[in-house]
Amino acid sequence: MASVPVAALNRLRRAQRALTHRYRARRPRPTLELVPQPHPWSRALGLITVVLVGAWLGLLVVGDVRAQVGPMNTTMTLRPSLTGGTKINISPLGALSLDSHHAPVRLDVNVDQLDPERSQALVDHPERISGLQDEVAHDVEHGTLDLAVRSCTAVVLGATTLGLAVYRRPRRALTAGGLALTLLAASGATAYATWNPKSILEPKFSGLLSSAPSVVGNARSIVTEFDVYQQELARLVTNVTKLYDVTSTLPAYQPDPTTIRVLHVSDIHLNPASWKIIASLVQQYEVNVIVDTGDTMDHGTAAENGFLDPIADLGVPYVWVRGNHDSLVTQRYLQRMKNVHVLDEGRAETVAGVRFAGIGDPQFTPDRSVAPGGNAAEELAGDQLASSLRDQRAASTPVDIALVHEPSAARQTDGEVPLVLAGHLHHEGTEVMKHGTRLRIEGSTGGSGLRAVEGKYPDPIEASILYIDRDTRRLQAWDEIRLGGLGLTTAEVSRHLPKENLPGAPQSPSQSPSPSPSPPPSPSPSPASEAPEEAPSGTP
Repeated sequence: MASVPVAALNRLRRAQRALTHRYRARRPRPTLELVPQPHPWSRALGLITVVLVGAWLGLLVVGDVRAQVGPMNTTMTLRPSLTGGTKINISPLGALSLDSHHAPVRLDVNVDQLDPERSQALVDHPERISGLQDEVAHDVEHGTLDLAVRSCTAVVLGATTLGLAVYRRPRRALTAGGLALTLLAASGATAYATWNPKSILEPKFSGLLSSAPSVVGNARSIVTEFDVYQQELARLVTNVTKLYDVTSTLPAYQPDPTTIRVLHVSDIHLNPASWKIIASLVQQYEVNVIVDTGDTMDHGTAAENGFLDPIADLGVPYVWVRGNHDSLVTQRYLQRMKNVHVLDEGRAETVAGVRFAGIGDPQFTPDRSVAPGGNAAEELAGDQLASSLRDQRAASTPVDIALVHEPSAARQTDGEVPLVLAGHLHHEGTEVMKHGTRLRIEGSTGGSGLRAVEGKYPDPIEASILYIDRDTRRLQAWDEIRLGGLGLTTAEVSRHLPKENLPGAPQSPSQSPSPSPSPPPSPSPSPASEAPEEAPSGTP
């Protein structure tokens, strides 16, 4: 075989290497694909979600503390909340809500049961109540401290456990637990900074408790007792104990004998259920006088007059002013009833120790043949009432409460009377006007009548109990009563005090026993006052 020349073989190898190099140069090189990293905001949002959910689960599972408060065994717990506050659940009587603080956590207190021996001893020996104040305060303080420690442990464990399950990294899990503890500490600091011990004076009742306002005492004791939180908390514990001791019916409200109770109703609009509710409130609160600021009827026809007959059986005086749905036919029918006092054209009359003056609505909405006068007509009527109020004061018979139907008419009496009552808007509201007169607007005690079904939800039935001092005839406090509308069974009562009647507030000359003929001093604005919007005349 002929041998291949060495030079040719070398050339062949060089050509092969060149081809291989050229092939490798043309072939695409593989690239490294990096795993996309989440955005920092996404990581932060995920961590916050883990912290919040974990803390909530921790509170839910291990955040409860059982504490004895006086004769009651309770369970205390913290719950996430947008509004804060305290909720006391007294099963099966209902619940009390207190605006005690503003923080993203709410304190829930569940009354589980009573200690039979201690509660019976308290009921049988009322003299022991004097020492209950310190005992209750100590129990609450001790239970709150235990709850704080338990809650801190619960949120740390909950957030850490959930963080470990989600991230599977101990460092990230511990970060979640630390953030949960920081969040709870910040919430606790906010609650402490916004703590309002006087909130127990203005509770909101629901359930069966709404029919037992004696749970927080009467208006006179609330105004005059100054060790606010401890005393009223002790009173609450005592009265809840007494409520549990009753097996058949709740105890009747025992008002201060010097306080005049005025039931304010308005805009019944032919709802027959209203009379049973009014009769129940008269008995429950031992009402001295009922004030109706109009729109009792819907069309004001003579055929509707029979609807008014239950007023004669209510057993207390009934003071009434005409609304824009009440006719003169309605007014004349009521004037024939012995217990009814119809006020019109600024006429004043003393009923149940309180001097009232009022004026009927100048418009009659159902009469389409007459063009409505609008706010101008209402303001003219208000001016007429204001003139009458000045005349009464000049005659040394000052009026204590003025009555109108439309709030726009009521505004004309500002500075001429301490309190003016109105309706028409179908929702309650309170406002202290520029010159010191308090305007109290009642909602619809008839749940807006047939209009109750026009909206998505039935309108509530609303009324108020006004506590009037018998000496000064000034408003001490009021209870707003709100019942579920057509087909609903809810009940809620919330108590409110004028700012000048809160414990520790400076005493104004308006609280002196002898009212003078001069214009009354301007009361301070109510803390919960809101100026309601005016509705066009004749709309409701």
